[in-house]
Amino acid sequence: MGKTREDDAAPLTEVRLDVWLDVACLFPTRSQASAACAGGKVDLNGHAAAAHKLVRAGDRLSITFARGRRTFVVKGLADRHVKKADARALVEETTPPPSAEVIEARRLERMFAPRDAGGARPTKKERRQREKARGW
Repeated sequence: MGKTREDDAAPLTEVRLDVWLDVACLFPTRSQASAACAGGKVDLNGHAAAAHKLVRAGDRLSITFARGRRTFVVKGLADRHVKKADARALVEETTPPPSAEVIEARRLERMFAPRDAGGARPTKKERRQREKARGW
């Protein structure tokens, strides 16, 4: 059996932040991870982090996503894509679960949020409510 590239490589001690975010499946692409870092959405150990910063095992990350801020602890390192199950083992989420009040508020927000106004046709119920409001 011949040696592979993984056999020769020394164990990783640090990896670029944007590469690790992509490999750990926290962002779909490295460029999106880099853009999030440039936009100030990623904090590494309590400080705003640029994409070129190095991540080590045990570091703490705070990332602002569209649905809120989430916190993570780096458990392992990889600089190349791995299986999804292995990628999930690289990170541990430490975000506390939302309270019951927050869950209920989100549910109500979804229920009463206006429909997409991007040319969507109103439902029959919405049409009848509009007609009733107009006095027809």
